[in-house]
Amino acid sequence: MTRLEHRVHELTVGQLAERSGVAVSALHFYESKGLISSRRTVGNQRRFTRDTLRRVSFIRVSQRVGIPLSEIREALDALPEERTPTVQDWAHLSENWRSALDDRIAQLERLRDSLTDCIGCGCLSISKCALANPYDRLGDEGPGPRRLLVNRALGRSGPAPVPVAATATATATESQALACDIDCGAPG
Repeated sequence: MTRLEHRVHELTVGQLAERSGVAVSALHFYESKGLISSRRTVGNQRRFTRDTLRRVSFIRVSQRVGIPLSEIREALDALPEERTPTVQDWAHLSENWRSALDDRIAQLERLRDSLTDCIGCGCLSISKCALANPYDRLGDEGPGPRRLLVNRALGRSGPAPVPVAATATATATESQALACDIDCGAPG
């Protein structure tokens, strides 16, 4: 490729930043993490191929929906580096992510649907938590919103079931609270 062809088909880091809306420092970070790559000129300046714009857009959109950079990198690693990815390459990547995105959407929907109750309790109200999670039984399962998290170990999505206490001393209030869909599990 001649020098003129390089200039037509490549972008400087400043041009890439301007076209993508991403700061130069973020582009340098993406490059250091192996998400994008550049070649160096004789003057040691970075030059990016134009298809890097699509990769940067993909990174930004993926980050916006909460996908970790490690997963984004794995996905981008599946794209060819020796040529500009085709529509079929991007479709293949999309198909591979469909299940993970569906799981993420389901988790966000559960959060949305339970948010009022969780904020209402949020383990900030001792009296409410005592009703919805007596003796902090959910805390034994681990920290965080136990009933909003996907129960991957059992291969199901949705709120994780909370076992009703099998002891003879469980009160009706405790049984109702344990069956409640509110996750008030405080860190254990």
